Amino acid sequence: MSKKPGYPKLDFFDKSFGMKEAYGRIWRYIRPYRFRLVVGLVCGFLTAGTLVPMFQLIQPATKSIEQRIVAVEESTPAAETVEAANAAQMPKWYGKVQKYAAKLGLELVDEKGAMTGGILVLVLTVVPILAGLRMGLKFLNLYLLSYVGHYAIADLVCDLLRHTQRQSLQFFSRVDMGRLMSRIMGDSQQVMTVVKTVIVDFAEAPFEILVAGGYVVYFAVKNDMIPTLVLIAIAFPLFTIPISMLAKKIREYSQETMARSSVVFSRLHEVITCIGLVKSFNTEKFEWNKYREANTRMVKIQLRNARVGGMVGPTLEITGVLIICGFVCWCFAKHITLDQVLPMLAPLLVMYKPLKKVSNIQVALENSMASLCRIFSLQDLHDELPEKPDAVRKSTFAREIRFENVSFRYATADRDAVSGASFAIPKGKKVAVVGGTGSGKSTLSYLLARFADPSQGRITIDGIDLKEVAIADLRKLIGVITQEPLLFNDTIAYNLRYGTFDAGDESIREAARLANAESFILSQPDGFDRVVGEKGMALSGGEKQRIAIAAAMLKNPPILILDEATSALDNVTEALVQEALEKLTANRTTFVIAHRLSTVRNADIILVMDSGRIVEQGTHDELYAKGGYYRHLCDIQEHP
Repeated sequence: MSKKPGYPKLDFFDKSFGMKEAYGRIWRYIRPYRFRLVVGLVCGFLTAGTLVPMFQLIQPATKSIEQRIVAVEESTPAAETVEAANAAQMPKWYGKVQKYAAKLGLELVDEKGAMTGGILVLVLTVVPILAGLRMGLKFLNLYLLSYVGHYAIADLVCDLLRHTQRQSLQFFSRVDMGRLMSRIMGDSQQVMTVVKTVIVDFAEAPFEILVAGGYVVYFAVKNDMIPTLVLIAIAFPLFTIPISMLAKKIREYSQETMARSSVVFSRLHEVITCIGLVKSFNTEKFEWNKYREANTRMVKIQLRNARVGGMVGPTLEITGVLIICGFVCWCFAKHITLDQVLPMLAPLLVMYKPLKKVSNIQVALENSMASLCRIFSLQDLHDELPEKPDAVRKSTFAREIRFENVSFRYATADRDAVSGASFAIPKGKKVAVVGGTGSGKSTLSYLLARFADPSQGRITIDGIDLKEVAIADLRKLIGVITQEPLLFNDTIAYNLRYGTFDAGDESIREAARLANAESFILSQPDGFDRVVGEKGMALSGGEKQRIAIAAAMLKNPPILILDEATSALDNVTEALVQEALEKLTANRTTFVIAHRLSTVRNADIILVMDSGRIVEQGTHDELYAKGGYYRHLCDIQEHP
């Protein structure tokens, strides 16, 4: 993939794929629908096969016209003209048509060789039937192959989302969410459009080329025109020259188009999700200019790609015209008659349209390679937390959680976020972690919830390493409430039930009451059916916290992690949330990350962190009496 100056920055997991490998992987998604694919291809073949009778009638019709012209010029009797016309070689099926028409009492020609009303009746009957059959085959061809394309790519997107969800939180901290969403949805839509188009065109165009080309070979061999056939065989590969010359550029520009498209999507995503920040700083115009600049760059590369792709068709047409002109000159030089050249020239002309489709297929394949590389780069990423096939099933928490010399470093950091942490969290106890910003408090909770694994050391629950426990069971044992709870853009009831989907209306009402949330919920016109907005934007911080607490009460986990759950609230709201938290933490093992030290004075154990290390641990009274770092933190908050 190009990395020229100004090229959008690649993600750390991006890599390139060959066309064979990329489309081989797409075939895995098409394979479940192979029956419809085969039927659609057969319909395309049969549609193309309707061209054969037309080709077969060209020479007899041409020769008949020539004979009639000669008869007029030489004043040949009409009977001889008819005889000469009938001497023209007709396709074998014509005799059968005459035979069946005669059984029906229809004469296709009279004794003078002129068409009768019978042939008119036959044409008006058979042609609509054949046309209807062709339309039906064409519809089935289009529908079945579109069905395959849509479902194959839909399955790909579902797989991609499932795979992305499995990645660790470290992965999500390293990628741009807008670009990731563009990769999953935008690139997949591009591939779906291309695959659907390619499958439909590929089902018909090659068959039309095969039928037309096959007839040219058949006619040349039958009429002893091998030199002409050799000339055609040499000239026709020239059609591939424009495609091969432009294919590399098309792929290169397509890659840059998709990369710049993801940048544009990322800018849009950031502006919309950070709209509060944008408005508070009055930077709407600044953000609009940045988006317009990124969008303009994308449009420029799209137009460059369009120019190169647009050159394929005209170049192909010029090549085709030159080949046909050369063929006509050859026929003139060799004194080949009209009835000999037209049966070969007509199929060659018919082949032009499907050949152009094939060239467009090549362009589409090259265009979609950029999207496929981005999709499969993500699909080949494996940053998920490993789970053993024989993972320990654990539904209860009995004794304690223990950190044993635990160290951890983020992938993009140059030092440990936590270093040599050792402590125990007995069942039913409240353990608080305090320290300055960046001291490693949140990382401890991150490791406890097993959102990441330690770089060194281990964490155990009832003596079992967290790496040995089934992740689904561990998630049921631990509940997490953060400083900024994330809510879905759905109803309050949906967010309360999330993760506990079988909870009834009475259960969620009781949980809301215990979390001091029922009053503000019922004060709204829609009550529990109120939609909370993107990330809960329609609610205040305290309301979101109480919804999160109520959801945790429904989940009812034996272990709770509270990550500065009240630090951003005013005193009145904090009192309501603190009261709800006391109800929630009663008789539970609680791990609290504290910003306000006044909220953890009654903790059973306080861990004091500085620069990733636990420098002190004990109760409030013990630590304050020592006069160390903890007392320093307390004094700063009490007497700033």
